[in-house]
Amino acid sequence: MNYTETLGMKAKNAEPEIASASTMLKNNALLAISKALTENVDFIIAENAKDLRAAKENGMSEAMQDRLKLDEKRVAGMAKGVDEIIALNDPVGQIIEGFTRPNGLRISKTRVPLGVIGIIFESRPNVTVDAAALCLKAGNAVILKGGKEAINSNKCLGQIMRKAVEEAGLPADIIQVVENTSRETTNELMKLNKYLDVLIPRGSAGLIQAVVNTATVPVIETGTGNCHVYVDSSADLESAVDIADNGKTQRPSVCNAIESLLVHKDCAEKFLPMIEERFKAHNVKIYGCDRTAEILGNGIEKATDTEYATEFLDYIISVKVVDSIDESIAHIRKFGTKHSECIVTKSLENAEKFQRQVDAAAVYVNASTRFTDGGEFGFGAEIGISTQKLHARGPMGLTELTTIKYLINGNGQIR
Repeated sequence: MNYTETLGMKAKNAEPEIASASTMLKNNALLAISKALTENVDFIIAENAKDLRAAKENGMSEAMQDRLKLDEKRVAGMAKGVDEIIALNDPVGQIIEGFTRPNGLRISKTRVPLGVIGIIFESRPNVTVDAAALCLKAGNAVILKGGKEAINSNKCLGQIMRKAVEEAGLPADIIQVVENTSRETTNELMKLNKYLDVLIPRGSAGLIQAVVNTATVPVIETGTGNCHVYVDSSADLESAVDIADNGKTQRPSVCNAIESLLVHKDCAEKFLPMIEERFKAHNVKIYGCDRTAEILGNGIEKATDTEYATEFLDYIISVKVVDSIDESIAHIRKFGTKHSECIVTKSLENAEKFQRQVDAAAVYVNASTRFTDGGEFGFGAEIGISTQKLHARGPMGLTELTTIKYLINGNGQIR
């Protein structure tokens, strides 16, 4: 039995205990995690500093270093996120519906945990805590495989959480961090059908597609966010500037940040200089179509299909002037990743058309795509943003980490 199989076996052995744990026991374990994070903040920051030093030496971009960094505020935020999960309703055991058949059979459709969940992710060590806490509350065991760039952070967070849940009375093996960062281990995890019930990748488009194309374990596809803002001809341009700027620069390294800006030709001459001026505060690099360059000048780099298809995760954006809302929808259909899309408009007809015809997990009217987030939706911390249609879509909270079981009670019925 190799290293990965050993992790799987341990998780599977621990699964029955967490699956049947009471809400009180799970909440006590989460409370222990929250307290332990706060008490070990210096240790966490010191281990994270090792990862940050390596990141700088390896030439990681500043935006990606920001994803990696942990400080007192972010550790406090992780602890607060765990506290918020404690306050959420436990979905396990919830009766979705019940009915009695003509033969007297009483059938209840109930929520149960998914089982053992594997999560493969990059850079952001807060995912280690968010994912573990959500899986725990939903009654699942979890195996967490972070990237090598965050290995010291992830190992220390795993140690802290395992000790906390064990002290609360649950098996430590309901939370396991993969400490071997080799590609071979990742490939083994993707084929661990004997032990894993589902695999969730979080990170770059390359990572997600590698998992989707390689895994034999069922996969929930998450995260890739080539998100757009379309500024309609009737848009309030001041509001459009705020929405586009927030979507691009508030935190460019996350999946709900925008990567492309579509502007109706009737407002382009006025709007584009306004957003360019706002972007200058962050030195946003603009790739644009010919009409964008005509309006903004020679500083605009030529946008090709490559730029329009790219999730930059940085202070870079592609821009296109379009003739109509239909052209904007066609562009999104061609280049979007079905994550989050936005229209800024005063037209109810166009707003409804955009929301009806754009195929994405979250479609906004006059609001930033940065709200596509489990916390912002009121779900607590999220496991990721699902961009597929089965088994969950959009921000994945506790409910999305469960499946269903039918409970049937009879009094001797036979068929």
